[in-house]
Amino acid sequence: MTIAMQNLEQSFFPKELEAKLQKIKLAIFDIDGVFTDGHLYYTAQGETIKAFSVLDGHGIKILKRNKIKVAIISGKKTEALLARMKDLQIEDLHCGVDYKLPIYEQLLKKYNLSKDEVCYMGDDIPDYPILKNCGLSVCAKNSHAIILNTCDWVIDIVGGSGAVRQLCDAIIIAKFGIDELLNQEKT
Repeated sequence: MTIAMQNLEQSFFPKELEAKLQKIKLAIFDIDGVFTDGHLYYTAQGETIKAFSVLDGHGIKILKRNKIKVAIISGKKTEALLARMKDLQIEDLHCGVDYKLPIYEQLLKKYNLSKDEVCYMGDDIPDYPILKNCGLSVCAKNSHAIILNTCDWVIDIVGGSGAVRQLCDAIIIAKFGIDELLNQEKT
């Protein structure tokens, strides 16, 4: 590995989070404000339109290729969300959830995981109970102030613009090294 690659690997995420990232076996995400910029766009017919980053989607695919489980817990349920998650082949999709903590607890039991093996990325108060109870709590920089002050890691990217991807890449780099990330297209 070149010195430039070693430096990249060492600067990709806060060094103090490396041990937490290495333990992750399940990554759970909220949607609005995480996979999207948090804005809701409505057509004249009342249909909701959302924009999703291709970067984030590729990050999810990389996690799945490396046997990291992925789940979604979202307060909203829209056709756009369902279509994108179907495209990403997300099996643990929980939409229209008002209180998210019981779903989180069900996922821990389903996969026989401890909270230290789970990371959660959210952006607002409904995410707070999980963020306080998971092994690694993460949010994008445009999250609610309480969430910004709760999370282990505030990614310096806004939701919907690659923040999910940065978390996905950090998990892969911490667990397997940067070469695993760079060699994903060979699988």
